[in-house]
Amino acid sequence: MSELDADLRTDANWGTPASYIPELARVDPAQFAITVVTADGKIHSAGDSDTRFSVQSVTKVFTLAIALGRSGDQLWQRVSREPSGLAFNSIVQLEHEGGRPRNPFINAGAIVTTDEILSGRAPRDALAEIVQFIRTAAGSDDIHINEAVAASETAHGHRNFALAHFLASFDNLKNAPEMTLGTYFHHCALEMTTTQLAMAGRFLMDAATGPRLLSTARVRRLNALMLTCGHYDGSGDFAYRVGIPGKSGVGGGILAIVPGTAAIAVWSPGLNRYGNSLKGTEALATLARKMNWSIF
Repeated sequence: MSELDADLRTDANWGTPASYIPELARVDPAQFAITVVTADGKIHSAGDSDTRFSVQSVTKVFTLAIALGRSGDQLWQRVSREPSGLAFNSIVQLEHEGGRPRNPFINAGAIVTTDEILSGRAPRDALAEIVQFIRTAAGSDDIHINEAVAASETAHGHRNFALAHFLASFDNLKNAPEMTLGTYFHHCALEMTTTQLAMAGRFLMDAATGPRLLSTARVRRLNALMLTCGHYDGSGDFAYRVGIPGKSGVGGGILAIVPGTAAIAVWSPGLNRYGNSLKGTEALATLARKMNWSIF
């Protein structure tokens, strides 16, 4: 792990942090962290693994788990399970396909998933459920929302507001767009370390040592969606290079799963052209190759 960290730092190309969220744009890109939690419960970390970062779209894995737990397979009437092939915030695709998002990990799909969790409840209650689910998965109560990041996303989230209103125009939003988006922006603004994030991903290993938050069948389906859709229009490239399920966020984090073996969290805030962590993807590709962890 330390060798992997050292090797990545020899290359000065760190990528570029997300520029459309000012709070994220200010983060120093020259940072890297990795944590691996194995099925036997051992934790291995290197780099800046004690640094908290905005997990952003990685929370979509957890909100999908909650929505499926609450609504079951009827959720798929509102959102599809196919790779997008376009940018994660594409409005064109949503309009072309009649207001039914391609998958629950692009922004429109995650807005629908968040809307499903709301189910007529107060946003505060829905958000509390999301935060508590992630804390339970991680085994840590020290996980909180960064209000400055949430405010920054709200102030500059014009495209997400457009997506929400498109969804509402197609009758695919049960709550007011502002209410659903308020919840969405706040759960994306959760901060975690790579250790907390890797621990939170243990239930997706479906191993005996992790928390049993979902059935084995549903865990497999979440992993399938992470592999095919978890990196937006870069999902095919990630599957080709890394070969394990993973979910990225524009904060530079990636949660990756080796079924039955390990949960891995990496973080480096500089992004590649797909909006996924540049160094994080490189690290996972190297680790999967050296450990022979590709599922292919």
